[in-house]
Parts: sequence; structure tokens; C-alpha cells
Amino acid sequence: MIQIAETGGMRKSRIVKVKDLEIGGGAPVRVQSMTKTDTADVAGTVKQIEEMVRAGCEIVRVAVVDKDAAIALKEIRKLVPDVPLVADIHFHYKLALMALDAGVDKLRLNPGNIGAHERVREVVRAAQSQAVPIRIGVNGGSLEKDLLARYGTATPEAMVESALRHIRILEDLNFNDIIISLKASDVRRTVAAYRLLAAQVDYPFHLGVTEAGSAFAGSIKSAIGLGVLLHDGIGDTIRVSLAAEPHEEVRVGWEILRSLELRQRGVTVIACPTCGRLDVDNFMEIVTEIERRLAHIEEPLQLSIMGCAVNGPGEAHDSDLGVTFGRGVGMIFKNGVPMRKVAGEDIVEAFVMETEKLLAEGNWTNKGKSEPELVQIK
Repeated sequence: MIQIAETGGMRKSRIVKVKDLEIGGGAPVRVQSMTKTDTADVAGTVKQIEEMVRAGCEIVRVAVVDKDAAIALKEIRKLVPDVPLVADIHFHYKLALMALDAGVDKLRLNPGNIGAHERVREVVRAAQSQAVPIRIGVNGGSLEKDLLARYGTATPEAMVESALRHIRILEDLNFNDIIISLKASDVRRTVAAYRLLAAQVDYPFHLGVTEAGSAFAGSIKSAIGLGVLLHDGIGDTIRVSLAAEPHEEVRVGWEILRSLELRQRGVTVIACPTCGRLDVDNFMEIVTEIERRLAHIEEPLQLSIMGCAVNGPGEAHDSDLGVTFGRGVGMIFKNGVPMRKVAGEDIVEAFVMETEKLLAEGNWTNKGKSEPELVQIK
């Protein structure tokens, strides 16, 4: 049985730069995702990248599975010049060289899997000349055969040994711009593997529970696994891997970071779970609609939507705006102070309007605490 021991304090990792973003060394935990289009489809891939960036994605990874995808990278790079791009490479060193020639900002590859030492050296020298870091991506589902034979399965110890092998290959070539991931499809192995390696190296970690599942189950699994590690101070970038659109992965990633108060971006809605005291019939629809209408906001606002007067005024006191429902009516609060009553059927429109007005005034609780500016699609 895997024992998950507590670690002490924030892990100190070295700084690695991906384009203009600092990773590690106390920099904010970055949100990453991966396109799910055929990379050779330039228009479709760029469209998806734009959707991801609008959702808050700070680093975008694309699969480079063949020559056509590698060629397409040049055009993609031109169309999204400000987005940090990662090329995901498996086995083929020439694709890594083509990706570097296209101007990517990071490679995801395992140097032990791309052939002879001379080939590895060629890729490493090209990456060094362009100041492009390499992420070593160990996956519990694709470990080396000799490690599986020795350990019996993809244990945390086997995953860490695999990572150390790849690290040594790069270090022997005097390459140290390294980021590491140790992903399994279950929480316990993932957490244990990262904790084991955290005690042995100071390279930044990219966190993820791989193949986490559907949007519902995968979000829960990712929140637990990433949340445990981030709470321990382990992790410098994250990706939530879901069988869902990539902008949904980004949304969940941000929610994990906001829940741990590691990052601030967008609207945080505090909504009661409802009970027999609920004084409005369509409460859940109201919450969903308000979230949808305010999804475009990047400023860190805290809003509360409460179904009755028991906890409503208290939650509203700690929020920029709040609404508490009575029978057929809602009371809107600003900074805990009652503003006005609104008929229940008008509450969504009124609340959205007051939120937009608050933004225009530029006077909310977390003013001045927003995150560094995200890349903008030109």
C-alpha cells in the first residue's frame, strides 16, 4: 500500500523560462492545456488555441505526430505569436528539430526515447541555442520495459527512476532547462511519485493526473490530486486532463488554483447548496445563468448568491456583490450593504448589470491583486 507522507513547507524549484513566462522559483502556478485538433489543420488548431487563451490558458501544448504537423507549426506560430507553444514529441528526433525551427517555446519529450546519443545531442544543442526548455514527461502507462519487469508495475518508485534516467541524459549534455512531470491515471500514485522526486531534484514540476476521465469524474480526480500537491507547495504548472474541450480543462485548472488561493482570475461565485428554507423556485438556473453571463470577466471578483436570509447577509459582507432571496424578491448587497430589492424574475439582469457597473467604477475588493496580464490574441 502506498503511504502518502506529509512534506514540510513550500518546495523551492529553480526558474525555467518558457517564452516570457517564468516557471518555478516562486512564480505563479501556470495553467496549461493541450489542443485536441489535428495539428496539421492550422485553422482549426488556431481557433482552439484562441478559445483556450480566452479561458485563461497560459501555455498551450500541441501534438506533433508527423511531418505534416511539424510543417503546420510554422504557420500556427505566425498566427499566435504571443502564445507560449509546447511541441509534444514522441520517438522522432527530426520532428523535434522541425518544431524548434518553427519557433516553439518548449519541447515535451523523453530523451531516452528518441534514439541514439548523437540524435539526442543534436536536439539538445538546438534547444540550447534557442533557449528552449525540455519537459520530461513520465507517464505511468508507458514506462520502460525493464522498469516494469523489475517493479512489477508502474509504481511511484519506477516512475521516479524513469524520470531520473532522462534527467541524467540531459544533465550529461550540460542541459538544465528542464521541467518534469510524473503522471499516472490515479491520484495516489501521482501524488506519491511527485513527492518522492521532490526530495531529489529542484527542477520545476508540471502537475497532472493523466487520462483523468470525463468532465465530471476527471475534474474531481484532478482537484484532489493537484490540490494535495499544490497545498504541499509542490507544482509549478498544471494541466487538468479531461475527456472534454480544452477550454473546460482550463476553467477547472483555474478553479483549483482559486480554491487554494494560489491565483486570482475571474468571477468566484459563492452559492448556497439550498435547503428547505429556499425562497426561490429556480435558484440553480439563476446561479448557472449568472456564471455564464459573467464568464468573460478576468478581474478577480467575489460574488455571493444565497437562497435565503440565514447566511446571505454574512456571505454578502465578504463579497463585492451579493444577492439574498426572499419570497419572490431578491436583495442586492454591495460590500455587505443592502442596495435595492429586485423582483425575482429580474434578478439575473439586475445582478449582471450591477457587476458590470462595479467593474466600470474600478472599485472591488481585490483591485490591484489581479494576476499578471495573460497573453492576448492579436
